[in-house]
Amino acid sequence: MRYSNIVPGIFFARPNRFIAHIEIAGQTEICHVKNTGRCRELLPVGAKVWCLDAASPTRKTRYDLIAVQKGSRLINMDSQAPNAAAFEWLAAGGLGKIENVKPESRIGDSRFDFSFTKDGIPCFLEVKGVTLENDGVCAFPDAPTDRGAKHLKELTRLRQEGCGAYVLFVIQMSDVAYLHPNDDTDPAFGAALREAAAIGVQILAMDCAVTPDTMTIQNPVEIRL
Repeated sequence: MRYSNIVPGIFFARPNRFIAHIEIAGQTEICHVKNTGRCRELLPVGAKVWCLDAASPTRKTRYDLIAVQKGSRLINMDSQAPNAAAFEWLAAGGLGKIENVKPESRIGDSRFDFSFTKDGIPCFLEVKGVTLENDGVCAFPDAPTDRGAKHLKELTRLRQEGCGAYVLFVIQMSDVAYLHPNDDTDPAFGAALREAAAIGVQILAMDCAVTPDTMTIQNPVEIRL
């Protein structure tokens, strides 16, 4: 996936989940943060960031915060990017030959990021974007997520009913060692993930090649449950 009109900046403050104060071209700008997670480890004062210049008269803020430099790693922190990258990955054969790919697909009271048919079997896939990293080790989630555990339980049920079921962790950076569930932050999610894996839900993790204006799913990453 590719952005246009990306500009560099320096992060100074995040008054709430939705906005950040960033210096761009010598001016302090109020930028929209496209990630409502905590992201504390990503945004120390003085961090180098990249923002999308939307320049739309209908917006309250001109810029969106897209990526941040953390040590040697460039990390995309746009929560909408994993689904866009996953769609491209599926279309390129990331899961082999599949048909009838549909985003935002509903079944009963549940909605999943993607549905598709593989080998004649209806399948459902949920995407989880990962930005939490420490010394090359990634974890999910970075904050408690009742919705995340609910998705896993629904996928477990669908797998038991004979459907294909997948969880794709899109790690929004490259050069990482492995991914594990963040049991300290959300033990319920970790338990649901292990149960899903035991039932046969396919748990996948992929890193991404990230530049200031692109993010592309790249290589598989080990998952340690």
